[in-house]
Amino acid sequence: MSIADLAPASVSVKPPPAPELHPLFERLFREFGYANVTPDTLDVFLAAPGRKLLVFLDDPNRLKETLDLAVIAPELARAFAPHLSVGVLLPAAATAIAPKYGFRRWPALVVTDGAGYVGAIDGLRDWSEYLESLAQLMQAPVTRPPSVGIAVRVAGSDDHDAHCH
Repeated sequence: MSIADLAPASVSVKPPPAPELHPLFERLFREFGYANVTPDTLDVFLAAPGRKLLVFLDDPNRLKETLDLAVIAPELARAFAPHLSVGVLLPAAATAIAPKYGFRRWPALVVTDGAGYVGAIDGLRDWSEYLESLAQLMQAPVTRPPSVGIAVRVAGSDDHDAHCH
C-alpha cells in the first residue's frame, strides 16, 4: 500500500514541481552542453583527466552578478578551448559544494586538474583580469584549497599562538 492509496480521491499526491531555471542558466546546458554538477555527480565529473572550470552560481534574485557570470563563463571557456571541461553548479549544489573550495565571494569560478584543486576566481572581475587569472590557473600546479580560516587550538596548551591557519 502506498501513500497515494491512503489519500482521498480528490487529493493529488505528487512531488512538487522542479523550480524553473533562469533562461541564462538553462542556456549553459542547452546551448553549450555543460555538465550539471551536483554533490552526487561532482566526483564523477572531476574523475576525468584535464582542467575543469566549475561555475558556482547563486540565486539571481539574491545576487544579480550571478547572471553576469552565466554570460561570461562561456566566453572564458571559448577563450581556453579545448583545454577546459565546464561544469555548472546551480545554486543549491553550489552552496553545498562551495565549502570544499574555500572561496570567499560569489559568484565564483574554480579550476581543477582532474579532482585536484588549482585555484579560484571569486567575485566579478574585469574581462582582462579573468583572462589573466585563468591563463595563470591553466599553468598552475595542483594545490590545497584555502581553508575557511578557523583557528584550531591544541588541547591543554596555554600558548595562544598554537593554532593552525
